[in-house]
Amino acid sequence: MRVVLAEDLFLLRDGLVRLLEAHGFEIAAAVESGPELTRALAELDPDVAVVDVRLPPTHTDEGLQCALAARRARPGLPVLVLSQHVEQLYARELLADGTGGVGYLLKDRVFDAAQFTDAVRQVAGGGTAMDPQVIQQLLSRRAVDEGPVARLTPREREVLELMAQGRSNAAIAAKLVITERAVAKHTANIFAKLGLEVSDDDNRRVLAVLAHLDRGR
Repeated sequence: MRVVLAEDLFLLRDGLVRLLEAHGFEIAAAVESGPELTRALAELDPDVAVVDVRLPPTHTDEGLQCALAARRARPGLPVLVLSQHVEQLYARELLADGTGGVGYLLKDRVFDAAQFTDAVRQVAGGGTAMDPQVIQQLLSRRAVDEGPVARLTPREREVLELMAQGRSNAAIAAKLVITERAVAKHTANIFAKLGLEVSDDDNRRVLAVLAHLDRGR
């Protein structure tokens, strides 16, 4: 699996290269600026891009905007964005086109090799991998606003949070130590209370949940 990596801090970039290569990924390019990222994505046609939000020369959201431009040129290009802090605006921009192959992780997650590489593979496969802290903030905001999320039971909120992270029913069941049948029941209740169409497609249901939660902002 070929990866284009964009990170301006040398030590972190070098560490990510070593980590990804150790887990079987091929690094097509490891760049440190927005212009270099734009060229690499256009010329190398990677399987997935792992991109720091803030890159030179602007050090604002250069990396994100380069990645989004590349997705417009190549619809569905898998992009996993890394950020120092939770910025829900960035998550919304990634999800705006309604397709999969997107992820948003805090940089702290890269120190958990299994979690990070799993997210890269999930995004490369067309899935959605959102940082748990982003989901928690969206859930908290909707609960404060007394929206539909406020009507969920504590267990349904746990299932919803894991669902929005991109986990399958089997993975949710294993995490919560309950049966898949129980997860399916909770999921049906969640979709009913949120007014969303029930779906067995993991990626579509993640996007539906996130889109619904994001309407609260």
